[in-house]
Amino acid sequence: MNAPDLTISVIKALGSAGAAFFIALAFTPFLMRFMRSNKLWKMRSGKKALAGGEAKLFNALHNETNTPRVGGILIWASVLIVLFLFWTFDKLTDHSILEKLNFFSRSQTWLLAFTLAAASLLGLADDMLQIWTSRHRTLSEGIDLATRLAAVSLIALVGAFWFYFKLDWRTVYIPGAGNFFIGAWYIPFFVLTMIATFSGSVIDGIDGLAGGVLASAFAAYAGIAFFQNQIDVAAFAAAIVGALLAFLWFNIPPAKFWMGETGMIGLTTTLTVIAFFTDSVLMLPIIAFPLVLASGSDIAQIVSRKLFGKKIFRVAPIQHHFEALGWPSYQVTMRFWVISIACAIIGLAIALVGR
Repeated sequence: MNAPDLTISVIKALGSAGAAFFIALAFTPFLMRFMRSNKLWKMRSGKKALAGGEAKLFNALHNETNTPRVGGILIWASVLIVLFLFWTFDKLTDHSILEKLNFFSRSQTWLLAFTLAAASLLGLADDMLQIWTSRHRTLSEGIDLATRLAAVSLIALVGAFWFYFKLDWRTVYIPGAGNFFIGAWYIPFFVLTMIATFSGSVIDGIDGLAGGVLASAFAAYAGIAFFQNQIDVAAFAAAIVGALLAFLWFNIPPAKFWMGETGMIGLTTTLTVIAFFTDSVLMLPIIAFPLVLASGSDIAQIVSRKLFGKKIFRVAPIQHHFEALGWPSYQVTMRFWVISIACAIIGLAIALVGR
C-alpha cells in the first residue's frame, strides 16, 4: 500500500469511528426522550434463572426498573447511519476522495450490515416483549431461549452460505500453521461459532461492562482487518467502536440507559462475522475472552446444579458472583475492562505475528 492509499485508509477507518461517535452523541437526547416518554423499562424488577425458578440473589442485587433497556439502538443505528452517509456522499458527488471513503461494499460490508440490522431487530423484539410482559406478570419474559437460538442460527446460516457459496471459503486459518481445509464443515462451524459468541451476551447486566468489553474486541478486529488491507471491514468495526464509546459516555454508573438485547445480540453476531472475514476466528476466544468467561460460568453453574445439586458460583454469570462477594459494580466493570484490553492486545499480536 503506497503512502496516499495508506493515508486514505487511515482516514476511512478513523473517520468512521469519529463520525459514529459524534452522531451517537447527537442522537442520544432524542433517543432518551423517546425511551422515557414511552417508559421503555421494566415495570417489575426480576428475571428467571436459566436452571429454573427465580434468580433471587441476582434480583436482590439489581433493580431493573426505571432505567430504559433498549439503549443498544444508539449503537447499531449510529453505525448504519454512518454507513449510509458515507455511501450517499459517494453517490451524490464525483469526488474521488469521497468515493474512497465509502465502505459499503458487496465483498466486505453487505453481510456485516445485514447481520447487524437483522440481529439487532431480533434483540429489539425481545426487549419490547420483556417490557410488555413486565407490566402484566411478576417476572418479565422475552422471546424464549429456543426461539432466539433458532433465529440466531438462521442469521448464521445466511452468513455461512455467503462465505461458502459466494466467497468460496473452505479453510480456517490456524496461527503459525496456515490454512486448514474443512470443506462443507465450514457451514456448521460458522453457525456454532455464532451461537457460542451470542451466548456471551450474558455478560451484560452491570453498567458499562458489556460496552467496554465489546469495544476492546471490535478495536482488535479493526486492527487485524486494517493490517490485512480489508479496509471496509476495518472501517465498519471502527464505526462500532466509535458508537460504543458514545454509549459508554452515558453508561458510566449510574447508567442513563442499558444496552439490552437489541445491542448484545446485534453486536455478538456481527463480531462473529468480522472474525470470519479476517480469517482470525480462532483468535475470537482470546480477543473476546470475557464473553467466553461469562458464558462458560453460566454453563458450568447449570451443569453443576443439574448433576450435583450444588452451585459453583454464588450467582452466575461470574460478574455477578463478584458482586455477591461484595465487590462494587464499578470495580467489577473496571477489572473486566482491563482483562478485555489485555486479551485484545494478545489476540491482535498473535493474529498479526502468526501470519
